[in-house]
Order: sequence, then C-alpha cells, then structure tokens
Amino acid sequence: MKLITKLVSLVMAAAVGLFSFVVAFGRQPRGGRLERIKNSPNYVDGSFRNQEQADDPAQAPPKSNSSLFNTIQNFLFANAAEVRPSKPLPAVKTDLWQLDRGQDVLLWMGHDALFIQIDGIRLLVDPTLVMGSPLSFVKTAFPATYSYTPDDIPDIDFLLISHEHWDHLDYHTFNRLRDRIGKVVCGLGVGEYFEYWKFPKDRIIELDWYEQVAFGGLTIHALPARHGTNRALISNKTLWVSFMLEAPTMNIYISGDTGYGVHFPEIGRNFPDIDLAILENGQYDEQWRYSHLLPDQLVRAIKDLNPARVFTVHHAKYDLANHTWRAPLENISAAAARESFDLLTPMMGELVYLKDMTQTFSQWWVD
Repeated sequence: MKLITKLVSLVMAAAVGLFSFVVAFGRQPRGGRLERIKNSPNYVDGSFRNQEQADDPAQAPPKSNSSLFNTIQNFLFANAAEVRPSKPLPAVKTDLWQLDRGQDVLLWMGHDALFIQIDGIRLLVDPTLVMGSPLSFVKTAFPATYSYTPDDIPDIDFLLISHEHWDHLDYHTFNRLRDRIGKVVCGLGVGEYFEYWKFPKDRIIELDWYEQVAFGGLTIHALPARHGTNRALISNKTLWVSFMLEAPTMNIYISGDTGYGVHFPEIGRNFPDIDLAILENGQYDEQWRYSHLLPDQLVRAIKDLNPARVFTVHHAKYDLANHTWRAPLENISAAAARESFDLLTPMMGELVYLKDMTQTFSQWWVD
C-alpha cells in the first residue's frame, strides 16, 4: 500500500511538473490582440522588425562558420575561464516590505530585475526570480549571499516587461506575484502571456514603440530597442521595447535587451534630460552584435543618450555568453574612468538613493 501511495505521489508530481512546464511557454497572440499587432507599422509580413533590417547588407551580422549545432553546443556547454564565479557573489538583504513609499530608490536583484520607487510609485522590471530558462537545471543562476524571491516583493503599481525571452519573462515568478501586481506594461503581443496566465485583461497595458501610459504624474514611454523574440522557437510575433520613465522629478531610461542602433541617438534627441540610464551590459558576443551591446557599443550608446548617471545590468546572474562574469563590470568601469561619466555600481540588493548624487559604491566584483 505504501509503495502504491508513493507511486501515485510521483505520478501526480510529474503531471504537475509537466503541466507547469507547458503553461510556462505561454500562448501566441490571437483575436483582437493579433489584429492590433497587424496594424502596427513595426509589423511587416507577419513579424515585428527592427528599425535596421538584418537583410540590409550594411547591417548584416558577420558570417560565421559555426553550424547551428555548434552554436547551441557553445551556448549550453562552452565556458571561458571564470564564466561563473567560484564563490557566492556579495549581496545585501533589503526588506522591501518595510520601505517608505516616499523614498526614491532603486534596487537591483541581478540580471535585469529591478525594483524602483519614484515619486510614490512602485515599479518592478523584468523580474526573473525563480527560473531563467524553461528547465531549472539549464543555465542556473550564480550563487549569491542573498537571492531575492517573489516573497520578497511587496505590492507594486507597475510591472514592466521588455520582451518575452525566458530570462526576462518568468512564469514562475509571476504566478506567485499575480495578486501583488497593479498593472502590467509591455510591448504589443506580450500581454497574451499574462492573459493566458490568468491576469485580468484590464490590468494589462500593451504598447507599440512611441506609445505611452500615464499614471499619477508618471508617464511610461515604450521606445524602440534592437532585438527579437523567439520564446517557443517562433520568431518576432511579440514586440521588444525599451522604456522611459518620465516622472515629475526624474527621467529614467531602461534599455532592455538591445543591440546598438539608430534608436539611441533618436532617444537622446527626444529626451535630452535623462537623469539615469539603465543599460544592458553583459551576455554579449560578436555573433550577437545586432541584438546585444558589445562593450564599445555600450560606450557609444551612453554618449548618444548623455545621461547624468549610468547603471548597467544584464550581468552577474547567468552565463548566457562565453565571457568572464567580471568582464562587463571591468569594461564599463574602465570606460567610465576614461570617458568621465558617472557610473553607479551597487551590489545586488543594495539601495540606490536616486536623488543622492553623493552616494558611492564599492568595486564588489574585485576579489
């Protein structure tokens, strides 16, 4: 009897796991959502497109002799020296539930996950707090002295999602946060995932490039990025975006995943007073130069945007590319010293006081 009970329990656990795996893939846009997508000027011949086209010879990525098999093999298994840290990364445990909403602060939870309070409004950005891939044992998160979980997140006003890739759109995180999220703001089509995952439709706001939503003095602009989507091996059916948070006392730009492109000088011209630019830095490779920023392109983007201060993300949690885990921080720190821009380098969980121009940070990635 005990054996039968154990077998039944194992079968039920496997069924639940399989159901969760399938649900996490989400669902492609349909119905009225698809009709709206088809009316977007950025949707051509059945797919979203970047401002620069990959089939333009001037923009084409460098040719590679690598086969698809070798590319996948390198992504999954090839590692540069120190691609993962040899010991847990330093992190700070900040109790977000006890934060005064009147404080203007930013907290980074690794990779692109951000908690922001500005002018009394709480936002959460790309929070991958449980799984960054469809399988828990593939590309696991780096160990840290403290790792944030969905239980650490209080009620928020806006969840911002830059795009649908697994390391930015984690079903397991949102399934646990659903009742604490006010509105979801995302690119066209991405709302299909949230509706499929039982979020009320009236809490989902989907934006095309250069559309915006306003709430309580804060305007959230959806702006271009140069990237792509392929969550279920179906390419570019939902839109990737960057964000500008235009608040009464501060403008914050969030790049999301992006390669370098004409959108950077364009955004710099349209928003000449950026107080803080939060930019992708990490998980880059020469073969991906049109969908992720190489170190020299990151510096070029900063010059285009001309922000008062810079903070970089997309590093220190996953080894998605074959560079050392320290390289993004080493490169941007050297560039900041060389180019004289104000760089913020908080460790994970360390509060950044957005109105404090004198706050300093350690070089926590240096042994």
